Amino acid sequence: MESAWIVLRQTAVMAILMAVGYLLFRFKKISVEGSKSMASLLFWVAIPSVILNSFCIPRTAEKDQILWQSTILAVVALGLAMVVSWLVYRKKPIDEFGSAFSNAGFIGIPLVQAAYGQEMVFGIVALIALLNILQCTWGILVMTHKRESVAPAALLKNPIIWASVLGVILYLSGAGAYLPDVVTSAVGFSAGMNTPIAMMVLGVYLAQTNLRSMVTDPGLYGLSLLRIVVIPTLTLAVFLLLPFDTTLRMAVFVAAAAPVGANVAVYAQLHGLDYQYACKTVTLTTLLSVILLPLMVALAGWVM
Repeated sequence: MESAWIVLRQTAVMAILMAVGYLLFRFKKISVEGSKSMASLLFWVAIPSVILNSFCIPRTAEKDQILWQSTILAVVALGLAMVVSWLVYRKKPIDEFGSAFSNAGFIGIPLVQAAYGQEMVFGIVALIALLNILQCTWGILVMTHKRESVAPAALLKNPIIWASVLGVILYLSGAGAYLPDVVTSAVGFSAGMNTPIAMMVLGVYLAQTNLRSMVTDPGLYGLSLLRIVVIPTLTLAVFLLLPFDTTLRMAVFVAAAAPVGANVAVYAQLHGLDYQYACKTVTLTTLLSVILLPLMVALAGWVM
């Protein structure tokens, strides 16, 4: 229950930061191009720094166990979400993509940091890395239905993938625990940008959304319930069967239960799909998660 209160507090803080981004856009202090630059900063610097930061720790048998257990949990969570999304939305590519992939980076990381500490971010890096790989491959196939749209080279250009690979190397070699303070401080400061910038970018998305059409669309509420309630509930049921560390299962669950990831809007725009609708899926599920996500975390904490 304590974790649920921490998540509730953190989601409220993030809602305030979203409101800041919303107002800045409305008062023309941030432009659409400016928000794209902020999103680029997140993608290329902040999230990779968070991942690297989590690997700059001494290697221990306990951490090794967390790494392989979290990888199994990530495969289970993402596999289940993709199957359920395909069954429900296989004829609606944006909805299928959105319900399959949570906002594990933008929202999952700060929630896990707040509820379980920086050290447990190490427990969700496998989920974040695998999620990004699947978005760049399976996700684009879902969006376009064209195999030629999937470029394997795109994986080599993804900084989150590189950060994950470099982080694993640093951790397994033991070098991550002995980096100079000037390096770890720079990485730590860069990682600290993740939460405020991510939430303000989502606030800018909100400001570009037709709120009336969003709040009156029953289909969006169905998508929100699938993403924030149904898929997390099924994930929780499977997690209960796995004899892994409870805190680790909770951390991965929180990241996997996050609302629709912002990349659905990015990929929709890149491939000529309905970008505005994709923004609505991100916005409404994020707003509803302020209420529903703490409830799901409370449920998970009660049964685990």
